Amino acid sequence: MTTHAHADPQRIRHRAPPGLHDAAMLPARPHVVVVGAGIAGLAAATALAERGVSVDVVERENYLGGRVGGWTDHLADGTPVAVNRGFHAFFRQYYNLRALLRRNDPELRFLTPLDDYPLIDVHGRRDSFRGLPRTPPWNALAFALRSPTFRLRDLVRIDPRAAAPLAAVSVPDIYHRLDHLDAETFLEQINFPTAARHLAFEVFSRSFFTEPARMSAAELATMFHIYFLGSSEGLLFDVADTNFDGLWSPLREYLTAGQVPSRTGTVRFHTGVAVAAIDTTSGAPFRIVDTTGACIDADGVVLATDIGALGRIVAASPTLGDTAWRTRIEHLGTAPAFLVQRLWLDRPVNEDRPAFVGTGSLHPLDNISIVNRYEREARHWADHHGGSVIELHAYALPETTSADPDRLALREQLLARLHALYPETAAARILGERLLYRRDCPRLGPGDFAHRPTVTTPHRGLVLAGDGIRIDLPVALMERAATTGWSAANHLLTHWGVRGHDLYTVPTQGRSALLRRLATRESPTL
Repeated sequence: MTTHAHADPQRIRHRAPPGLHDAAMLPARPHVVVVGAGIAGLAAATALAERGVSVDVVERENYLGGRVGGWTDHLADGTPVAVNRGFHAFFRQYYNLRALLRRNDPELRFLTPLDDYPLIDVHGRRDSFRGLPRTPPWNALAFALRSPTFRLRDLVRIDPRAAAPLAAVSVPDIYHRLDHLDAETFLEQINFPTAARHLAFEVFSRSFFTEPARMSAAELATMFHIYFLGSSEGLLFDVADTNFDGLWSPLREYLTAGQVPSRTGTVRFHTGVAVAAIDTTSGAPFRIVDTTGACIDADGVVLATDIGALGRIVAASPTLGDTAWRTRIEHLGTAPAFLVQRLWLDRPVNEDRPAFVGTGSLHPLDNISIVNRYEREARHWADHHGGSVIELHAYALPETTSADPDRLALREQLLARLHALYPETAAARILGERLLYRRDCPRLGPGDFAHRPTVTTPHRGLVLAGDGIRIDLPVALMERAATTGWSAANHLLTHWGVRGHDLYTVPTQGRSALLRRLATRESPTL
């Protein structure tokens, strides 16, 4: 699996078990159904096809990519516009996701680096990631010392023993140590400064669609490890220079046009159809039934759906799994809802506005993206109309926003925040607008880790994948989806004696031996 030119020399290679080079060498070629064509499902389908397995991918939507999918919509005047579910950051330590994307573009030319993504709060304080050293722990220390919300005296007040797990994360041990706590309580216990907590940690926790008080402290510590102290890839990220359908259409072509290296695995896509149930009493050994009543028999199944669809499929499949496993699926929860507001305005924003900015304590606004600064379809529209395409995000919404009147009120609040932060937009005319409200991201609350289902299941031929599925590696968000997808395929391939695919992650434990020793000492606050 190829990694990019600036890969961390301390990244970890997780080798796949050896085996046959191609499933064509088996007495009979295995056939797998992948349910869901998001990142996890596409990674699994790619991994299987490249080893000669026959694959059918069943996707509920009419497009690929799942929550990172893109499609075409039309404004009121009939103008076609590219739309998606909102901004995504492609961090450089997302090795397994990037390996998938390299199947279409080995050089990742469609990823564009952002030179900064500032964080601002209600008081106008601003943090920046530009120019930070790449080597841990100097990156986090430099960030803290130059932050307007963090002073040298704050470092002295932090309880070093209680805070040691932040700098000495070991996966999965960190979950056994901290998953019972919520992130807000943990930060209070270590005396982390309040202002810095709101501007830094709250911005990141809400990027997981969760308030710090409802997020596992272990997830927060793992996030700190992945993005700060566990990797030298840096804190900046890349963005896609195309709408997300531009990422997955070439991958679909790669998988269906005989371009995979084995040249023996075949992939068929079935879009616009949902799986209703899976039967283990007929078929070979799984029979997948879709909502039209059509059936596909398979030797293996990858369930790579969101949490809601996974629960519905398992509930409708009484012979699937055992009681303990079904209970784990039933207890999976979703994070609070989020809203994305995309605006097509008749005038540009000021040239000095960053392409992306995160906000702290400016509820309900969590970030602003100027889409035409990085996405070619939005740039074409903005150039043609002399305007701009702007996206506003609101995360971790209260339950009341599920009603239409509350969403409209939320829309007005977001616009008011935009106008206050970027006054030049106040007089702009809205030529087009889309509001997207969803609640389908996994919950990462205190105590969830121990009960979260893993990639493997009670059936040797049935595996799970997705960003809500447990895998004991330091990965998160899109990278967790990709990693579980590759891992799910590896489990099936190993079952058939076929070699899998190597995986890469940031180090599985903190880089400092001293901090690791401190973290393992008994601490009264944990």
